[in-house]
Amino acid sequence: MNKPIRSVSLFCLVLFVALMVNVTYLQFWKAEDYNNDAANARAAEASFSRERGLILVGQDPVARSKPVDDRYEYLRVYPRPFQYAPVTGYLQLGSQTGIERSQNAILSGEDPRLFVNRLVDMLQGETNKGGNVKLTLDPQAQKAAFDKLLETIGPDGEGSVVAIEPKTGRVLAMVSLPTYDPNKLASHDATVRTEAYAALDADDREPLLNRAVQTRLFPGSTFKIVTAAAAIENGLYQVGDNVPSGAAYQLPGTTGEQNVVDNEGRYLCDAEEVSFETAMAQSCNTAFAKMAVELGPEKMRETAEAFGFNSDYLLDLPGQVQSVYPTEVVDVIDGEPQEPRELNDAETARTGFGQFDVQSTPLQMAMVGAALANQGSLMRPYTVDEVQTADYQTLEATDPDELRQAVSPETASQVTELMVDTVASGTAYPAAIAGRDVAGKTGTAQRGIEGAPPYGWFVSFAPAENAEVAVSVMIQEAPGKEIAGGQLGGPIAKAVMEAVMEK
Repeated sequence: MNKPIRSVSLFCLVLFVALMVNVTYLQFWKAEDYNNDAANARAAEASFSRERGLILVGQDPVARSKPVDDRYEYLRVYPRPFQYAPVTGYLQLGSQTGIERSQNAILSGEDPRLFVNRLVDMLQGETNKGGNVKLTLDPQAQKAAFDKLLETIGPDGEGSVVAIEPKTGRVLAMVSLPTYDPNKLASHDATVRTEAYAALDADDREPLLNRAVQTRLFPGSTFKIVTAAAAIENGLYQVGDNVPSGAAYQLPGTTGEQNVVDNEGRYLCDAEEVSFETAMAQSCNTAFAKMAVELGPEKMRETAEAFGFNSDYLLDLPGQVQSVYPTEVVDVIDGEPQEPRELNDAETARTGFGQFDVQSTPLQMAMVGAALANQGSLMRPYTVDEVQTADYQTLEATDPDELRQAVSPETASQVTELMVDTVASGTAYPAAIAGRDVAGKTGTAQRGIEGAPPYGWFVSFAPAENAEVAVSVMIQEAPGKEIAGGQLGGPIAKAVMEAVMEK
């Protein structure tokens, strides 16, 4: 073979090898990425044209696919749209959210665990069916949370409720208002889909947001249970001790009335020292501000992080934002950011009652309550109970997973005692349930905006000694009502706890 022919042959061989490598890369290594790419119209249309699996709550579907006579063959339907939309999310041509997104492989039938089912369907000449996803949500708890929150804040309000089973981490209720109708977003009519999404996206109240896991706000006085846990865990105080309080507290290193913490008229807090029980039951800001300064920012942060702040932990529902206990402060002088520094005493004091830069999601505060209810053991929250084949055979069930021992059982018991007193004879009395010991804590957090109403919070669990449910309520907006965590949040938490315990 002469040299020119040999050169051409080698060049063709190189091109052939390059082609084979590229085809192999595209067909095997990148196939899943391309199939899941929202820009892949062919994959999107295929998913729309498949009998997608059910999303179940109990035995009832809250998302299913029904046959239709159009090019896509199956339409995604949500029988109880408003109540479950923040969790189920929606299936739209080329995109999914919520459980529809996180469990897409199972629901679409593409999960490797469904290989045998796909093979049987193919041999029988049947269309590939997706698997089912069974949620942890309790239908009675979910309904109670949705109905009571809507009744309390009204159709124009904004808020969220989360309920957790303390011993396992199972999410029993997850409600976010305002909500939306995912049926319109799943429509096969492009005009209906586009107009529905545009209207929701333009709404200032952000109805597409799952406030339970995607909105973090100042937790206010509900964070005092974290401060109390830190004080007890670090040997600073215990139940039965007196703690420093006072009618007003000039924050260390500051001057001016804007840096004075008071107790907002709760006169039982005004003595220089009050019992730990009074400090919690009456929600004494001065007491918990001073307590935080005594502990210092490192111990405060350590305890907050033990409960889940500054970390991710929800694996089966997308979009979780981290709750925050500040790790550093960056001052800006003459427009120039300075080197990061630790919190000073004044800033640490404000964190003691859930202000400064402390931010929490409703899920996070439910986890704090659940850990205390579970003898200090923090369980990973989860919303997917099990995944199934199309004929309801279990493929995999979720096992409870302990994240860590947030505080000792002794600390958890003492904080629980303080919270029971807060329901029995303090600010959390609206959550009291006859014949049951309920642990609870109110929160009314200032927004830091002049003239703006506060945020309302409520955290509780019951029965206090062997809790079946821990609940967090967050009220962001309640037009026409004065927002107070106890008065508005307490009855909502009570309704959810009763729904779980009366089963």
